Amino acid sequence: MWNFILTSSVWTLALYGLFEIIKNIIYICSYTKIKSDGIYMVIAVKNQEKKIEGFMRSILFRILYGKEECIKDVIVADLDSHDETKQILYRMQKEYDNLRVIDWKDCKDIIENVREN
Repeated sequence: MWNFILTSSVWTLALYGLFEIIKNIIYICSYTKIKSDGIYMVIAVKNQEKKIEGFMRSILFRILYGKEECIKDVIVADLDSHDETKQILYRMQKEYDNLRVIDWKDCKDIIENVREN
């Protein structure tokens, strides 16, 4: 009798887990087609070598491990920094795939192209 109850419970939990996996796969496949390319976060920085690494790591941590899955890329526009800000950002860009470092002129071109479309 106990063997039947234990076996039934294990099979019930296994089927429930299987249905949850299938439901998540269907959810991911159907809703990712509807979404656009994603949301891009643009951050402008200038001369922030003492604060930029901690700030960027906290932002990227929220995106990678938090509930911010709709954000696709973080674009950091450097406004002609005269300290080590740009070098710190380039080093972090090698660590994180969703971080892009650009100059303010390139950022301006991107924004103008978005307005035209």
